[in-house]
Amino acid sequence: MKRKLIRIILTALLLIGAYIVERTCALPMWQLLLVYLVPYLIIGYDVLGEAVEGVAHGELFDEHFLMSIATIGALCIGFLPGAEAQFPEAVFVMLFFQLGELFEGYAEGKSRRAVSHLLEIRPDTAHVLRDGVEQTVAPEEVAVGETIIIKPGERVPLDGFIVEGSSALNTVALTGESVPRSVAVEDEVMSGCVNLSGLLTVRVAKTAGDSTASKIIEMVEHATDHKSRSETFIRRFARIYTPVVVIVALLLAFIPPLLTGSFTDHFATWLYRALTFLVISCPCALVISIPLSFFAGIGGASRAGILVKGANYMDALAKARAVLFDKTGTLTKGSFTANAVHPTDCEANHLLHMVAHVERHSTHPIATSLRNAYPNEQDDCSIEEVEELAGRGIKARVNGSEIHVGNVALMESIGAKWQPCDHAGTIVHAAIDGNYAGHIVVSDTIKEESKQTIEELSHLGIRQLVMLTGDHEEVAREVAQQVGITEYYADLLPADKLARLVTILEQPARGTVLFVGDGINDAPVLARADVGIAMGGLGSDAAIEAADVVIMDDNPLKIATAIRIARRTVSIVLQNAWFAIGIKILVLLLALLGVASMWMAVFADVGVTVLAVLNAMRALRPVK
Repeated sequence: MKRKLIRIILTALLLIGAYIVERTCALPMWQLLLVYLVPYLIIGYDVLGEAVEGVAHGELFDEHFLMSIATIGALCIGFLPGAEAQFPEAVFVMLFFQLGELFEGYAEGKSRRAVSHLLEIRPDTAHVLRDGVEQTVAPEEVAVGETIIIKPGERVPLDGFIVEGSSALNTVALTGESVPRSVAVEDEVMSGCVNLSGLLTVRVAKTAGDSTASKIIEMVEHATDHKSRSETFIRRFARIYTPVVVIVALLLAFIPPLLTGSFTDHFATWLYRALTFLVISCPCALVISIPLSFFAGIGGASRAGILVKGANYMDALAKARAVLFDKTGTLTKGSFTANAVHPTDCEANHLLHMVAHVERHSTHPIATSLRNAYPNEQDDCSIEEVEELAGRGIKARVNGSEIHVGNVALMESIGAKWQPCDHAGTIVHAAIDGNYAGHIVVSDTIKEESKQTIEELSHLGIRQLVMLTGDHEEVAREVAQQVGITEYYADLLPADKLARLVTILEQPARGTVLFVGDGINDAPVLARADVGIAMGGLGSDAAIEAADVVIMDDNPLKIATAIRIARRTVSIVLQNAWFAIGIKILVLLLALLGVASMWMAVFADVGVTVLAVLNAMRALRPVK
């Protein structure tokens, strides 16, 4: 970039000097050509080289070839009878072409920097504890189950769970959120985050290749592999368009002079028009600005904590007509809480006390919520004879009393007269020594942003918002009412979710269908949807792998943000396409009529390209 800028400045100064020499010294035409060849070769040697290389590889018709032919023709046209020298125009065309490439390089570099901040999230070393000794090794050498030390200021090298210490993590590189996240023992940490304060001891849960940072980097590196329909069309268009332009320019140079009956007198005039036609026709603005717009859009999304795996998904996001949601982990937090305690023959605190003891060793999320409901569970009570009862619950002996905790089937099997509950959620029944003691209502917590997400999507014109869940009808109805979704389907197996999605996909309506999920069971639906969106923080590896878009901080509001970014990006692409085509058609008509000069041709090509590139950079800005 610096070398190109120096060449541009040097060429501009030499061009001014050559123009002064032409005006002040009466030099022969061939000497004047030598004067102008100096700035021409300084600015254009690489373009000429690319053109020769393209011809050698059979890729004859590209923008370098068009520029080379047009400028060499402009340098030579002055030697024809009755023709005027076009030396300054030849140098100026090449100068502006390079100026356009400079702008393109700057814009592309800025877009790449927006994405490349993600490539810096994977550290080169990890501090692993082996036989009580800390060793610094490459993350790839650390196995699952080993223990690593993460010091303040260091980036987390591998995914795992904290076994000792507490701290605050900067997750901005992953999620786009600037607010640090507090973590303590048993909390999960993801590679790529920065440890801000405390010393953390972490048990590794994933290898380096399977870590969050590696997955993100892989997604970013392959994002440009998936071309949008616009990009694919433009590339196919350019392969056909450029040869046609060259043929038309040749016909324009030779046919009109032949038809006039005086070829020699008119050839120079029509050759100049043909050269101008070549410069105008160069498809730089379309070939450069459209891919750059999509790349900038992907960069802008990554800054917001949204990973879009390809430009084709930008296209599809912009045309969204329906959004389908999984419930748990998407609209809800996926963390259960005890919302109500209904005792019968004992106090509520005693009921919670007994249940927490029975569930002491269970890893089920509901068991965790029951233990959290009674925080003083670690006391001197004796817990014996703990037994899992498959499909029904669990039993144990607490301080000599036999406690059963589970569902209705368990209560009926021991003869306890259970009571129904009209609260929405999972009902956990309990019995003490065979007598029904009451029940606890456990339910998932709705995310604070879920209701606003539904409102934002409705505001964006998405009329079909659907919730698909495997939960019972009453739970689904409660969540749907709270977030504002009117269409929902409950008691669905993974195959049922897929069937519902297919039904909506087959509806005769314009637009694409999005599915948002986070679990392993969502992977088939994510893969089948026009655009699958995975929650990356809590989402399973299978869901993230199957998805086309990943929301890194699990905030459902980012779905609306992703659609806004996609719509703005596609809008910029259309603006650039219509602007470039419109200007070119206008100046081409003027060139055919002999009104357009080489200077106008430069604006129609390089000027339009620069404006289109600058417009494309708007896709990097955050959306409101």
